[in-house]
Amino acid sequence: MKVTHYLLGYDNLKIIQDPEMFNFSIDSVLLPNFATITAKAQKILDIGTGNAPIPLILSQKTKAKIIGVEIQKEVSEMAKESVQINQLENQIEIINDDILNLKDKLETDSFDLITCNPPYFKVKSTSRFNKNDYKTIARHEVTLTLEQVLSIAKKLLKNNAPIALVHRPERLVDIITLMRKYNLEPKRIRFVYPKKGENANVLLIEGTKNGKPGIKILEPLYIQDDNGNYNKEITRR
Repeated sequence: MKVTHYLLGYDNLKIIQDPEMFNFSIDSVLLPNFATITAKAQKILDIGTGNAPIPLILSQKTKAKIIGVEIQKEVSEMAKESVQINQLENQIEIINDDILNLKDKLETDSFDLITCNPPYFKVKSTSRFNKNDYKTIARHEVTLTLEQVLSIAKKLLKNNAPIALVHRPERLVDIITLMRKYNLEPKRIRFVYPKKGENANVLLIEGTKNGKPGIKILEPLYIQDDNGNYNKEITRR
């Protein structure tokens, strides 16, 4: 059953959701606020856009054209509805396709930024899948792997343009190793914690195509304070 909510921290942005199919997570709020967007940016790609939370938030930060790609048709329809109710059709384009097919149709070296909230979990013989296919595809590397995302970024990014990912800290070594394999030099990392005293459970990382070595570890971000309230950086209040 579809419902309409406001995006966390954005009372001017509505988003269409279906709890049984796909809901955006706080990861999708963190990523667009972490990504580097230059004033000269003209074209941005969001891979695995879901119901379009990342493009919606990016639209508040740039006038660049934003393309969101979503492989699941029903989820992409929600994304299109979300774009329409916010009257952002002139800036955001949602494409229902497999990025592995679409990458050869998009112009090489043409994007100023790529964002991706990819599936976090590798597929193993012991993997336990959610019976709901929508959530399985969103969470596990069934249709798209981390390496494929970075390979696509190498092809589509302009020189020195960034790719920003939100992932899990336990995949940090994999991410850095694969970034360097595809000439995407890691430049910025931020660890996100549920609250002080707990282990980080979210990783924000950005690399630039053919960038020079040198990485910055940013200050930690705590989602909640000791009273369980959202950090003001997240609610923007």
